[in-house]
Amino acid sequence: MILASRNAHKLVEVRQILGREDIDLSPGNLGDPVEDDVTFAGNALIKARYVAERTGEAVIADDSGLCVDVLGGSPGVFSARWCGRHGADDENTDLLLGQLNDVGDDLRQAKFVCAAVYVSPGQPDIIATGIMPGRLIRERRGEGGFGYDPIFVPDGYEQTAAELTSREKNSISHRGQAFRALKAEMTRFGIE
Repeated sequence: MILASRNAHKLVEVRQILGREDIDLSPGNLGDPVEDDVTFAGNALIKARYVAERTGEAVIADDSGLCVDVLGGSPGVFSARWCGRHGADDENTDLLLGQLNDVGDDLRQAKFVCAAVYVSPGQPDIIATGIMPGRLIRERRGEGGFGYDPIFVPDGYEQTAAELTSREKNSISHRGQAFRALKAEMTRFGIE
């Protein structure tokens, strides 16, 4: 099975969540699809279908992002490229912190959202979602995780997502929820 991504952090996380080591990253020579949908599920399907069409193999993919209430749900599907450049985690976080500089602590609610999909030739597409609500703090804390994890405190916790162990984070994360739900749906359809 292929994970439609070249993100090694995501591969480790997905393998841990699904308890499978037989998942590989997309081959590097496939190019990149244009993720132009306005929803996480739509963009995940674009990625998965792109890789499945070029490899003929079963593909899982996800699209996820941070939705900040006071920003009307932004950065949303633009989370990975909020600063204008894809995958610039520090710059994205700096920009977001700047945008929230004058926002009171009581108005810093946010949620991580993930849509995970399974696409395979001759099989029905399967879509699952997960949401991790929380709040944003003013300064980075923690060395783990990636993206906005160092400024996101999940509901019910005092630590940021970057301060949680991988096991703790995966048990509550939006991606963990989405991929566990995807796995359950795949099992329901008889897909291993």
